[in-house]
Amino acid sequence: MNTLVIYDSQFGNTEKVAKAIAETLGDSAEAIHVAKVTPQDIESLDALIVGSPTQRFRPTLPITTFLKSLPARSLKGVHVAAFDTRLTVEEIESHAVLAFFVRIFGYAAKPIGRLLAKKGGQLFLPPEGFFVQGMEGPLVEDELERAREWTQQFLGQC
Repeated sequence: MNTLVIYDSQFGNTEKVAKAIAETLGDSAEAIHVAKVTPQDIESLDALIVGSPTQRFRPTLPITTFLKSLPARSLKGVHVAAFDTRLTVEEIESHAVLAFFVRIFGYAAKPIGRLLAKKGGQLFLPPEGFFVQGMEGPLVEDELERAREWTQQFLGQC
């Protein structure tokens, strides 16, 4: 299965998750930073997974711009999934204002999933979030293992 994992990462946490996902997918998968994606990379894909850190309750601008730039229906027949990295629930709940806005606006994975589906992709799993400690991380212990398990679920659905 020809698979691409496209990610953006500011502090390296989302990159680590993307690489763990690609490794779990096997030899036909590659993790690539969104700035290095070419139109040829998107051709002939069987599956596409896109991830971004959550910034201001949404995906980063490079991920959003990339997804919006894809031609309409360009992902028709492609199995897709979306993930983000985000603060822990405990950290969010410890700041009332942040918790309020998260309840209203959410995280990056859901809008990524919506954009992938809008471009014709078949969303095979609900969008997923992986937790970081603080704004810069590191990833919470066992999150890479959880990313691998999530990827196994994706493989099981494809």
